Amino acid sequence: MSDKFMETAIVIRQEEISFGVYDMWLKTENIAKKAVAGQFISLYSNDGSRLLPRPISICKVDKEDSAIRIVYRVVGEGTKEFSHMKSGAHIKVVGPLGNGFPLKKKNAFLIGGGIGIPPMLELAAELPKEVEKKIVLGYRDDLFLDNEFKKYGDVYIATEDGSVGTDGNVLDAIREHGLTADIIYACGPMPMLRAIKEYAEKNDIECWLSLEERMACGIGACLACVCKSKETDEHTKVNNKRICKEGPVFASWEVEI
Repeated sequence: MSDKFMETAIVIRQEEISFGVYDMWLKTENIAKKAVAGQFISLYSNDGSRLLPRPISICKVDKEDSAIRIVYRVVGEGTKEFSHMKSGAHIKVVGPLGNGFPLKKKNAFLIGGGIGIPPMLELAAELPKEVEKKIVLGYRDDLFLDNEFKKYGDVYIATEDGSVGTDGNVLDAIREHGLTADIIYACGPMPMLRAIKEYAEKNDIECWLSLEERMACGIGACLACVCKSKETDEHTKVNNKRICKEGPVFASWEVEI
């Protein structure tokens, strides 16, 4: 894991880009300079009654302007508080946290589902230009960020309600269009990742998964976000890995989900 920093970030701008989904740019002192695709930051509430930070994936990194972009869904009081923040607001942030995606020169599937879509945008930007990127995005209904992916590769969309693209899930879209790739990068809800892991194993495709999990401390101390692993963890001495520390990105063959 790269160096992490605790700092007070400043909200550059924020807007609602889909129902309950917010797009925020934060000015940081050091975090953006170190951040890579697949990592996350932890944001602290200004309300003293909410002690635990909210982990949110990094959507884009602007190293030149030392800025981080996050796209998140309001799911509770903490994220609701963040959604009301205006330009110039201050927020305590720790990051970058976790491990990012390995950048390989292989034709790739970038698969995002729901709020697992945002981190795939920075990955699309960081992967070598010569890599052919097939970007498969799964939504319940309303789309967000889909147009921004188009400058990096071909975009295929699946919606649960069938309103746009393939009626179904991301694997339905892959099958419908007869898509192939040499490596899979994916982030999204656990049922989607479970299906992708199975698909990758069946088709003998290298696969990297970013696991979404409710985290507490975000730095590996509390063991609230463990997943089952093939190997014994040095910290716990059992077959667990801490998603916030050893992850959130894992090789699919390392974890049991």
